[in-house]
Amino acid sequence: VVRAAARLAGQLNAEWHALYVETPGLQRLPAAKRERILAALNLAKELGATAAVIADADVANAVIDYARSHNISRLVIGRDPSRRLWPWQRSHGQKLALLAPDIDLIEIGRSEVNRNTGESAPREPEIPERRKHKRLRYVWAALATVGVTLLSSPLAAHFDRSNIVAIYILTVVLVAVRFGRGAAALAAVLSVFSFDYFIVPPRFSFAVSDVQYLLTFCIMLAVGLITGQLTAGLRFQARVAAHREERAGSLYEIARDLSGAVEVEQVVAVGDEAIERTFRASAALLLPAATGQLAPTAPRVDAALPVDLAIAQWAFDKGQPAGFSTDTLPGSEVLYIPLRAPTRPRGVLAVKARNRRLLRIPEQRQLLDTFAALIAIALERVHYVKVAQEALVQMESERLRNSLLAALSHDLRTPLTVLVGLAESLTLTKPELSAAQTEHAMAIQDEARRMSTLVSNLLDMARIESGEVKLNLQWQPIEEVVGAALNASRAMLQKHRIEVHVPRDLPLVRFDAVLIDRVLVNLLENASKYTPAGSRISLSAEVDGDQLSVSVSDDGPGLAAGREEAVFQKFTRGVRESATPGVGLGLAICRAIVESHHGKITAANRPGGGARFTFTLPLGIPPPADHADEEADAAEAEVGP
Repeated sequence: VVRAAARLAGQLNAEWHALYVETPGLQRLPAAKRERILAALNLAKELGATAAVIADADVANAVIDYARSHNISRLVIGRDPSRRLWPWQRSHGQKLALLAPDIDLIEIGRSEVNRNTGESAPREPEIPERRKHKRLRYVWAALATVGVTLLSSPLAAHFDRSNIVAIYILTVVLVAVRFGRGAAALAAVLSVFSFDYFIVPPRFSFAVSDVQYLLTFCIMLAVGLITGQLTAGLRFQARVAAHREERAGSLYEIARDLSGAVEVEQVVAVGDEAIERTFRASAALLLPAATGQLAPTAPRVDAALPVDLAIAQWAFDKGQPAGFSTDTLPGSEVLYIPLRAPTRPRGVLAVKARNRRLLRIPEQRQLLDTFAALIAIALERVHYVKVAQEALVQMESERLRNSLLAALSHDLRTPLTVLVGLAESLTLTKPELSAAQTEHAMAIQDEARRMSTLVSNLLDMARIESGEVKLNLQWQPIEEVVGAALNASRAMLQKHRIEVHVPRDLPLVRFDAVLIDRVLVNLLENASKYTPAGSRISLSAEVDGDQLSVSVSDDGPGLAAGREEAVFQKFTRGVRESATPGVGLGLAICRAIVESHHGKITAANRPGGGARFTFTLPLGIPPPADHADEEADAAEAEVGP
């Protein structure tokens, strides 16, 4: 039935549900048959169904109510075996058809193997305590009937016999409430015989002096049986409602406790306690390490919970339960349930119940799966809370560092500018300086300028990240900016061979010329610092799809493996310990500027050796020539002569 419904749902591309209606008779099925029902529900879940369990005495009404509430248009059921039905009885299919003629009904026949063999699953041996308890119910029913008979015998001389009948019927009702349907039937039969033997004249004889008493016996027996049946059904419904309330209370408690957990250890403690309290079972959470291998969160006594990490790892990798009462290694005493969260699995829940029958009950297994889902969601929430806290700390530290760098660099610019001016003045003083003094003055001037450049980089980085830099976007050719950058970098590139490949027919691009010039200067300076004298540095530009690609490459030592992305981080250098001047801000500034233009910058090693830095700018659609001339004139008017 489950596989047929799954195939039909797949053909119709529709959602489907698997519903199990548990009647009072099904509640008393042996554990083996209930386990087969649970296996069918688990199979439906694996095939994509929404599984549900409903306790109701009327199967047809429960199914139709569920179908109406979930807008279900087709029902797939198993065909009732005809040998089990009396002539006046209707099958489940007939009842469903009468209750809902607008819903399509599909009956699935029994397989040939089951039809021919007719074998049922072997009955699991009952626990001696339960068997003893069942027998005691009938003993108590007989004792209750004997007690009522002893009480009613002296009353028969003073009360009408109809009142005595009421006492017997009351006894049957009480027995049904306390001990169930079978004990109530026994009490009803014993009450009829006791009433006939001890109350109806001639007493102490089964002979009946008045034929009317035969009708009384029949009515008494019928009322006793019907009342016992109804009372037992109400007792079953009350017990089911109590179990539902208990499960709802357990869900509320674990959800409440998990909502207040902010650490993994708290989630583990709450989950272990809830499972111990609800299922009377030992539990352990196995969480993955950085390598993806599972490990217990706390030491466990092997005798109490013998966890098999191999089975747990399989359940974690496959995302399917394994171990006890599953299709995978069912001989294990421990049940392994993967903790599936919305983003990825968070671990495995290992459970070993002291009463293994509890895990075979469909409702209890569903409750355990719900516990596992709540624990998984709590673990994911704790993970992202930790990630958010780390991100917040990083943002605050970054903001504080940028503020400090901005203040420091702003205060250093003025004395550095004065130092550069004084160094230049030394070379112009009279009388002229000696050769050694002139060399020292030039060295002071070069170092002061280098320090001024570093401070400018610090200030620019802080301004860019704070959003204070406003882009002056204009439609302009890239070759003008390339020429300006090469001219500004002439001093640092004089010991290298420069190759420029910029086609003349490149389209206009909208960018901030000052900032893109800064990007090119930083890339050329970076190439000159990390390549030996006499090496080649190439600058090229080309159209790549809907973007303009600009590259600066060299034939130096290249980048260290795996650091292609790290070099763009602040205060990160190509070589960690090096005499090359710099603080590792040039490439970080390049990335910030390029990304503010909605572009992208990358670094890679060239196949023939050396490094290549490439950044892209979106092309867009340039305005007509007249409009471009107007923008240029407006920009020139803003700048002034």
